[in-house]
Amino acid sequence: MTDICCIGHITRDKIITQRPPNTVYCAGGSAFYIAWALQALPQKVSFHMITSVSREIMPEVERLRKGGIRVTAYESPFNVFFENTYGENMDDRTQRVLAKSDSFTLDQLRNEEAKVFHLGTLLADDFAPEVVDFLAKKGDVSIDVQGYLRRVIPDGNGAWKVIATDWPDKLRLLRHTAILKVNEQESLALTGLANPHTAAEQIQDWGVREVIITLGSGGSVVLAEGRFYEVPAYPPQTVVDATGCGDTYSAGYLYCRAQGMDYIERCRFAAAMCTLKLEHTGPFEHTIDDVHRIINGK
Repeated sequence: MTDICCIGHITRDKIITQRPPNTVYCAGGSAFYIAWALQALPQKVSFHMITSVSREIMPEVERLRKGGIRVTAYESPFNVFFENTYGENMDDRTQRVLAKSDSFTLDQLRNEEAKVFHLGTLLADDFAPEVVDFLAKKGDVSIDVQGYLRRVIPDGNGAWKVIATDWPDKLRLLRHTAILKVNEQESLALTGLANPHTAAEQIQDWGVREVIITLGSGGSVVLAEGRFYEVPAYPPQTVVDATGCGDTYSAGYLYCRAQGMDYIERCRFAAAMCTLKLEHTGPFEHTIDDVHRIINGK
């Protein structure tokens, strides 16, 4: 049985940053960033990525496979295409969707066996509710909520603007969710509560066992087993690109969780991975020694 199965689209990304001014085109998506992050670490945890891509993105799938990552790829006529524009502060992001992909189906996932199913949602219709219900009967469901809270509306220029919205099926699906990761803005959209501790308690009341709230440069908060765990962020040497940082955090947290580490160890490891990821564009590409160096302040 696989330790972690991550399901999500590989995207085409256009990333626009202000400091320094730059525009980069690259592959992305939650599953993509998680796969490469886990592959960079010692192979103590088994991993399987399930994705759905158009033919033009298949070279990225082959690159993942050549990198040693187990990937199952289903063909879709279209591919998700995101435009991410960052302000002076990397916590400030505006998104547009230039193209969408097909949703994942129950038939595609029916035979997968894993201890943890991480759903790398990009848009609200990536996973039908019955898919989540089904996976929860087979293993722990871990959700990065970002896609569920993205509503897309026409922007008048042939694309869709992404706006934050509530999640209509949240009460149905959160009671089946073992791990939920949200950032500060997503936490507010989901609960209507600005205080991360109060928001985490509300989310846990809805049925989630482990609630993770990332606060950007403010660190992260985890509520699990009736206790709060708080870990500060580690300052990066330079800030280049925040795209994929939340996914990198999820990778670090799940990697440590699969090995039985405690909550503080998980959060510190995940936070250190994020710090390293912030310093460059593209997926995490450092070593576990680099992660420990950040944790130990060296």
